[in-house]
Amino acid sequence: IALCKKCMFLCLPTQTEEKRTLTLRGHVGFDSLPDQLVSKSVSQGFSFNILCVGETGIGKSSLMNTLFNTTFENEEASHYQNTVYLRPRTYNLQESNVDLKLTIVDTIGFGDQVNKEESYKPIVDYIDAQFEHFLQEELKIKRSLHNYHDTRIHVCLYFISPTGHSLRSLDLVTMKKLDSKVNLIPLIAKADTISKCELHKFKIKIMSELVSNGVQIYQFPTDDDAVTEINSTMNAHLPFAVVGSSEEVKVGNKLGRARQYPWGVVQVENESHCDFVKLREMLIRVNMEDLREQTHTRHYELYRRCKLEEMGFKDSDTDTQPFSLQEVYVAKRREFVAELQRSEEDMRQMFVNKVKETEAELKERERELHERFEQLKRVHQEEKRTLEQKRRELEEEMNSFSRRKVAAEALQAHTLQSSITHTIKKDKDKRK
Repeated sequence: IALCKKCMFLCLPTQTEEKRTLTLRGHVGFDSLPDQLVSKSVSQGFSFNILCVGETGIGKSSLMNTLFNTTFENEEASHYQNTVYLRPRTYNLQESNVDLKLTIVDTIGFGDQVNKEESYKPIVDYIDAQFEHFLQEELKIKRSLHNYHDTRIHVCLYFISPTGHSLRSLDLVTMKKLDSKVNLIPLIAKADTISKCELHKFKIKIMSELVSNGVQIYQFPTDDDAVTEINSTMNAHLPFAVVGSSEEVKVGNKLGRARQYPWGVVQVENESHCDFVKLREMLIRVNMEDLREQTHTRHYELYRRCKLEEMGFKDSDTDTQPFSLQEVYVAKRREFVAELQRSEEDMRQMFVNKVKETEAELKERERELHERFEQLKRVHQEEKRTLEQKRRELEEEMNSFSRRKVAAEALQAHTLQSSITHTIKKDKDKRK
């Protein structure tokens, strides 16, 4: 026992533990742990979430119906959506004594807009939102993860149009944005619309473009000896060329799901016609649990690590002090309070400056109004003086006119009287 210089406590000296293998004398019973785990898992049930990305009418709903051998509720989507939005729907399925809570998320309006630059953003935001919901549940003081409905996307089936030429820019950009967030499996939809030769060349072209653009698609695991051979084989068949159909057609003496055409029948479960069986085997019967595990240990852990690092949390090194959640919380709280105080001071200063600017603006307007008032007052006085002058002039003209009128009337009366007097005098002279 020695005194630790770092923590100042008595500590036992560290020793390298040696693993020893012992032989049991008889049966103990811990070999039943796998059976216990299976029994507990079956009683709790399983959840599996599928994201279907592809343009409207490419066959996403038909493939889901064919894949799970049932008919999910479906609403016809138009090609005239202004934006892309995601529609999740959850179903409870049961096979034998195993319950599965299946969530299918459809991308409505993907690729239907003229400007497709931001078409991938709602999809990325949805995936991140499901990670955030799970992270918030994990960070709760009182957690209930055992009955929490996990909505994290376990696999993304990306439906590629069977053009036979190359991937569109929208496909490359979207898959590049998704490959670090979800298990991405590309599919060639409606594979019965192109020939086998064209399909083979199209597959090679797609994989070449994915590799050259750095798009990481999901690779079926080969570290388990039980599935190494089949998964290695199936990795070489990616992307799968699929055909979906819920109709049953009689081919020979056998009734099976197929598509009936005038030129023949395309059997969904015939591996020489399409890769539907390969997809079903890899997705459901062989690698469903690996998809769930990859989602939690790889994609979610990446999101969780980035979010916690943003919050200021980090793992402690062996040579430093042990990680303390309380210390990080106190430090982050101090930073937050300091930032809040700075923001408050900035807002207060901004308010004071705004008030000063407003006061200056009001004073300037008041000065302008006062000058305008004085100007109008001077104009009014000038107009008043002008009117008064004109009034006096008019009165003088009126008085002058009145005097001339009186004089004219007097002159006229005098003239009339003189004329009358002269006439009377003439008459008197004639009589004499």
